[in-house]
Amino acid sequence: MNGLLICAALGIEARAIRRGLPAHRTGTRVIATGIGPRRAARVAARLGGQEAVAVVGFGGAVDRSLRPGDVLVASEVRFGGRVHPCPSAPLLAGELARAGLPAKVGPLVTADHVVRGAERRRLAAMGAYAVDMETGPLARAAAGRPLAAVRVIVDTPEAPLLRPATLAHGLAARRTLRAIGPVLVRWAAATGPRLTNAPETEHFSLPKESLP
Repeated sequence: MNGLLICAALGIEARAIRRGLPAHRTGTRVIATGIGPRRAARVAARLGGQEAVAVVGFGGAVDRSLRPGDVLVASEVRFGGRVHPCPSAPLLAGELARAGLPAKVGPLVTADHVVRGAERRRLAAMGAYAVDMETGPLARAAAGRPLAAVRVIVDTPEAPLLRPATLAHGLAARRTLRAIGPVLVRWAAATGPRLTNAPETEHFSLPKESLP
């Protein structure tokens, strides 16, 4: 692969990742896509080159085993009725563990809205671990390249958004993002044609409240 493209929704996420990268890095770009699948899709439409792609940032847990501050490496990205595999997820999770950031590996769902309450429970029952709003379109555009999706959990079913503790969770998650950057660089260097993505499949259907 020729380098690494790291995509984050928020400027605060992108800045945290950049600050953690080696000072004299080459071949690594970090961009902010904006929030939501529509903005991510606009970036995805301009996704040229042959770089490995990592989508990184904050995320919401739907699986009750995840706590604020945990790191999820997506085993697959579910979006728009399709599944985009991330076959190098165990490799990346191992690198994160060696860096002192033990990560769980499991499915990530991209939705077009903040997922709450009963919808979280339905996604969890379908085997999902966490949800975000950007990875899906970027995963689709990155077909054939090494793909990673890493989410630092800031809210859970027991600790939803818009609670006082969310700010503290966000500050801690930002520190974790800084530590993730160098690991992603090593992951991109280790991936190659033998780890490129398998063809997407179509065996997943989102709840009706989510994307069509």
